[in-house]
Amino acid sequence: MKALAELTKLLAVIVVTASVGLVGLGPASAGTYVYVSNADDGDIGTYALQPDGTLVPGARVAAAKVVMPMAVSPDRRFLYAGVRSKPYSVHVYGIDAGTGALKPHSVSPLAESFPYISLDRTGRFLFGASYGAHLISVNAVGADGRVATEPLQVIPVGRNAHSIRADGSNRFVFVPTLGTDEIFQFTFDVRSGRLASNTPSVALMKPSTGPRHFVLSNDNKFLYALSELLATVTTFSLDAGTGLLTEVSAASGLPADSKLGPGAPRGAVGAPGGPPPRNTDNDIWAADVHLTPNGKFLYITERTSSTLGAFGVDAATGKLSYLGSTPTEKQPRGFAIDPKGRFLVAAGEKSDTISVYAIEPASGSLKLLQKYPAGKGANWVEIVGFD
Repeated sequence: MKALAELTKLLAVIVVTASVGLVGLGPASAGTYVYVSNADDGDIGTYALQPDGTLVPGARVAAAKVVMPMAVSPDRRFLYAGVRSKPYSVHVYGIDAGTGALKPHSVSPLAESFPYISLDRTGRFLFGASYGAHLISVNAVGADGRVATEPLQVIPVGRNAHSIRADGSNRFVFVPTLGTDEIFQFTFDVRSGRLASNTPSVALMKPSTGPRHFVLSNDNKFLYALSELLATVTTFSLDAGTGLLTEVSAASGLPADSKLGPGAPRGAVGAPGGPPPRNTDNDIWAADVHLTPNGKFLYITERTSSTLGAFGVDAATGKLSYLGSTPTEKQPRGFAIDPKGRFLVAAGEKSDTISVYAIEPASGSLKLLQKYPAGKGANWVEIVGFD
């Protein structure tokens, strides 16, 4: 009888352990999920982010070679992934809120090779910015998440358009053009989905700044634009009535003893010709920028040094103060912060892993928790929370 009792206890432990393992994978309850596009493998990696910051790898879902930018619909029902090899397209996936699994939904053509895509605040329109073709586009998105095959608009802008996003009011849209040191300013009609040039049509930045990605403060008062060529972040105030930008200040995301020098615009992915190659080993080459949900800290990636730069944010003035840099994955093009602001996940194009960091709430410092396997050419990270 004693042996039978011990066996019963052992079986109970096994059952409980197995149950915990299943919960950890996500099927039993809603949670937070991480998606990483792997350009060279042509797929998207999926991971479940646990409350303690650990990741549970899930399935890798097929897309196409040179899959890069991604965006999540405002209602979190769909993930959009842009493909930068011909035929240029956007792959749409349904997101299972309970498991984080991606289900292929539809594929639609895009006007060009887009290093950046985003959705307006309603999720009814998809924006794209083309670095190589120097243009932007707008496509309608159906209630079923499917992207229309023909764009509503294709608009020429300055050289090397690198990102496009709507502001918090959904009335204004901004487009940094790296090659002409401008941020194009548009008004947006949410009923028709059409963009029109604001007056003035551009906010001009200092020569050789190379504006790339940007983020907006939660109160919509400030826009923070990252310079690819200098690794500075420029704060602009945003006029809520006119949608026009005014430069406030700029701060460097590199340590004072950095040996890197100003970079120069580079050729587009897959673009033939262009200027002859030059040595870029010492060039500043910043990539991505994100704010914590509470707006206290801002982070950037710098690819040559493979670091994450951290800033403190003055909510009243929008001014930034450099806090420090943290080593990360090799050539870190993309990263994301979870919706609760507790963890940062970074990917490297030249690395076979992704890194998870804990964000220290008081100081904004990053503590590496663990690295996890990633695909080849990992370059973009999206995090979706349902809990």
